[in-house]
Formats: sequence, C-alpha cells, structure tokens
Amino acid sequence: MRAVLQRVSRASAAPGGAIGAGLLVLLGVAEADDAAAALRLAEQVAKLRVFENDEGKFDQSLLDTGGAALVVSQFTLIADTAKGNRPSFSGAARPEAAEPLYETFCAALRELGVPVETGVFGARMAVELVNNGPVTIVL
Repeated sequence: MRAVLQRVSRASAAPGGAIGAGLLVLLGVAEADDAAAALRLAEQVAKLRVFENDEGKFDQSLLDTGGAALVVSQFTLIADTAKGNRPSFSGAARPEAAEPLYETFCAALRELGVPVETGVFGARMAVELVNNGPVTIVL
C-alpha cells in the first residue's frame, strides 16, 4: 500500500464526503497487499505526528487533535514509470481486491477513533483541499 498524506484545513471529494482540519489520505493498493498491511498503515496514519504543538513542533497526531481523515482511493499511486514515459499500473490491485482493503483501512481508522469520510471507490472525483503548511508525507 502506498499513501500520500496531506495535512489540510479542509478537504472534499465529489462525489464523496468532506472534512475540516485533518488529513487527506490518497490510498493506493498494490497486488501484494493484504488486510494486515491495511491495518498497519491505518495505525501509522492515525498516530503520525504531523500536527504542531504549542511550541510549533510536529508532536500531535490525528488522535491527539481530534482531526478527521478524508480517504480517497487512488490506484495511480502504484504507477511504475521505469520503462519510459507511459506509466504502467500492472502492480495495482484489481478493483475487486483493492476495494475490500480500502474499506479495511477506513474501518481500522474508525476503530482507532479517527472520524473518516471517503470518496467513492472507483469513481472519477473532484478532490479539493486547502493544504495546511504545506505538509505532505508519503508512506
């Protein structure tokens, strides 16, 4: 699994949901991924300290701040460009395998106490965000 996290003041996906302060999570699922990988990544996202404390240091997580996550499936994160200018997506999980892992990831975040909104799996979406920082992390 590959995730791109962007710390946001607000974000939305249409169709889909919207959040205020928190993280926009663009999530790519690879062929070799499994439920254990989804659970590990969800825990890492929930506990990642990318929010500032009173001294301005990255010392708080979504769990500490009460922030939300907007999770958007994005198979293009699994692109391979090693053989030229046209990306190959052959390493991305097929939708019938990827969607349950995407749902597992979202459910795990919720179980950890993170409010979660989602895009619509497999849909073309308009994603809007106000990047706060900017802070962008690739996991």
